[in-house]
Amino acid sequence: MSLFLLQLRGELWKLFARKRTYIGFGAFFALEIVILLLFQLPKVQRAWRGLIEQAGYEFEGYFSGITLAFQILFWTVFLLGGLYIALVGGDIVSKEVEDGTMRMTLCRPVSRLRVLMVKYFACLIYTFALTAFIGFSALGIGLLRQGVGGFFAFQPLQKLFVLYDFGEGLTRYLSSLPLLGFSLVSVASLAFMLSCCNMKPAAATICTLTYFMTDNIFRNIPYFESLKPWFITSHVETWYNVYRSPVPWLQIVEDLAYLAGVDATFLLIGVVVFSVRDFKS
Repeated sequence: MSLFLLQLRGELWKLFARKRTYIGFGAFFALEIVILLLFQLPKVQRAWRGLIEQAGYEFEGYFSGITLAFQILFWTVFLLGGLYIALVGGDIVSKEVEDGTMRMTLCRPVSRLRVLMVKYFACLIYTFALTAFIGFSALGIGLLRQGVGGFFAFQPLQKLFVLYDFGEGLTRYLSSLPLLGFSLVSVASLAFMLSCCNMKPAAATICTLTYFMTDNIFRNIPYFESLKPWFITSHVETWYNVYRSPVPWLQIVEDLAYLAGVDATFLLIGVVVFSVRDFKS
């Protein structure tokens, strides 16, 4: 175990030494600032005022930092977060194969399974690190600009309309971040599986994004409502169930179990494909 942790530390050092690893962090921070500025426009605030006051609550009490943080998280994390996670996951194995460093690694007395497990755990750590950064930076920027206050969440497509006081809203917001990270692991797992195949890093990233975007398109087609449980993105969005009252814990557990099975399948396929590949030529 100590040797595995030492190898994992080296892999993380190599991962975070690459400048492109930080593109996601920088892009999200810039996007959060832009969205926050747009929320200060009078027309945007009038729309929010109408929603909150129609529910019988005071606008100033619920147009708060945590409300803005949730909006930033909800609208950006799957598309952009998935992009940068797929970029890292699709790059972590295939890039070394392309550069020729994988052959040198496999010349050492270490199994292919160990090499892949180290790289996969590095992908998982990056996924949760990016998710935590997005969640806490959005919350921090929101609180600095709007301060504390009640929490208001309205998403008609997900039939979500809730209002909580600051303490309850903050608890639910923080509780949703680990679930969000676990949901995005599916993106990392698919990208990792494709990275283990004989394809370029860019191809692995593009194929991962194409799959999840196609899955999301099919899921939102009304005629496919009966097939909705079969689409991965239906389960990836389970993190926002934490905001419902009461919390549907059984649904959350079922979704996470489904995603865990999908992730394990992607990983197993990647390991099998990589184990039979020939790196001599």
